[in-house]
Amino acid sequence: MTRRRTILACAAAGLTAVGLAAQPAAARPAPTASVRLLALNDFHGNLEPPSGSSGRAIDENGDTVLAGGAAYIAAHLRQLRNPDTLTVAQGDLIGASPLLSAAYHDEPSVQFMGDIGVTASAVGNHEFDEGYRELLRIQNGGCHPVDGCSPAGPWRGAKFDYLAANVLKQRGHAERPILKPWTIRRINGVRVGFIGVVTKTTPSIVTPGGIKGLKFDDEVAAANRAARELKRRHVRAMVLLVHEGDQVRPGTRPDDCGAVPGAGSRIAREADPEIDMVLSGHTHQQYICSVKDPDGDPRLFSSGSSFGRVITEVNLKVDRRTGDIVRSSVKADNHVVTRDVPPDPATEKFVQTWKDRVSAIADKPIGKITADLTRTPSPAGETALGDVIADGQLAGTKDLGAQVALMNPGGVRTDLVYKTSGSEGDGVVTYGEAFAVQPFSNVMGVTSLTGAQLDALLEQQWTPAGEKILQPSANLHFTIDRSKPIGDRVSAITIDGAPLDPSATYKVAANNFLLGGGDDFTVFTEGKNQVLGSIDLDTLVAYFNAQGTISPPPLNRISGQ
Repeated sequence: MTRRRTILACAAAGLTAVGLAAQPAAARPAPTASVRLLALNDFHGNLEPPSGSSGRAIDENGDTVLAGGAAYIAAHLRQLRNPDTLTVAQGDLIGASPLLSAAYHDEPSVQFMGDIGVTASAVGNHEFDEGYRELLRIQNGGCHPVDGCSPAGPWRGAKFDYLAANVLKQRGHAERPILKPWTIRRINGVRVGFIGVVTKTTPSIVTPGGIKGLKFDDEVAAANRAARELKRRHVRAMVLLVHEGDQVRPGTRPDDCGAVPGAGSRIAREADPEIDMVLSGHTHQQYICSVKDPDGDPRLFSSGSSFGRVITEVNLKVDRRTGDIVRSSVKADNHVVTRDVPPDPATEKFVQTWKDRVSAIADKPIGKITADLTRTPSPAGETALGDVIADGQLAGTKDLGAQVALMNPGGVRTDLVYKTSGSEGDGVVTYGEAFAVQPFSNVMGVTSLTGAQLDALLEQQWTPAGEKILQPSANLHFTIDRSKPIGDRVSAITIDGAPLDPSATYKVAANNFLLGGGDDFTVFTEGKNQVLGSIDLDTLVAYFNAQGTISPPPLNRISGQ
């Protein structure tokens, strides 16, 4: 090459380099990718705007506002969504649902979640209300084995992945999750891994028969296994969806960290440092907190209330080179789903369709009340509605030999409110209202306990974690003294006016949740000759039919305080 040609070649190369350098910066990939997460938890099938306290929320100004409802969730999501958005959830999307959803085994709610773009959700304990096989049907599709197809036709399955890293079943020689433990989503050119776990206390708060053969592993241990799997697949951006959480101080605003450290924050602190944030649920609280992971780095820990009243927005950046979330970029905001925006028309139409389908069932009168039947407890913990339900359960199990009945307070989900009902007259109670009180479809049963066992059972109303006062039928009385040590607080037990005989055998009625040891009432599992009867809701409806009109009973079955 001559000297002249060499100079020209070098000059051309220089021009090329200058030309490349002069190209606009937008032509190069940005060093980070923006991602937005929108999260919901504990929806519980509330397609219609929830009423009463369940439909109110504390907003960012500390004001109490009306919140929730599927059409408003869809409207708020549309405002919050951008092209780089993924929508996720933290469990209890179904179960303990209003009749509108529950009458069709929550298929309407799962369809709604898919329609608004939910791509992954942790399982919650209420996803197991009808047993894990029903959960698998909800995930994979198929008509209900007893009730058949809903009016919408064959169920095609959820459009999103339920994640259950810590729900294990023996398969061959190994324990494996019953559903996917994790899933990966690609957004804005990067991959984000989602891990799902449910509270390990699930066996004590769901009907045992529905989860027979399942193991609920420690949440942290399962999350860490999933994180290692994701890392092996070169996924570094990880989000833990956990159906467990903390309580908050009263009056906490949605963006405050009012969480009182508990089971949720333990998971958030101890989970693998590779997990970049923990979105939680279960406790129905709202908070946005930062905790330190095991490496001492800050990690988001948040929750978004319940019943569709709050959407959690998380904005973050992912380093395109490492694939990891830039922790300093993470910004979270809890948005109250206010009802001061135009509801989404398509969702309104969807909800109305299901309301029309269920109205014939929901609006049927079953009886009347003369005043509110509420869950407001006496100083001893007794409630008018709890008493009425227990009375109904005793009446409905007399043919099984029941002598007394006990109802768990957590199974009474809302009050029966006295109201004027037009041509039907005052105080009419409908099937839909009764369903809202007892939505779990538990089965009534009777078991035989000795007097000593019944005494021990009543002592189990207190644990170090708190108290759950069982609601007794009218012929069962006892006295409590909270000043005494746990295990020695109940006295003066009588049945039909006679003192309890420790050596005699009594037939005790309860729902199958309690009979299986639910809420840690393990003495129930020591019972003999258990027999099962009808659904608990059917028992309540039959009691109303038989009584015609029911008045609030005096709260005198449990004395003391």
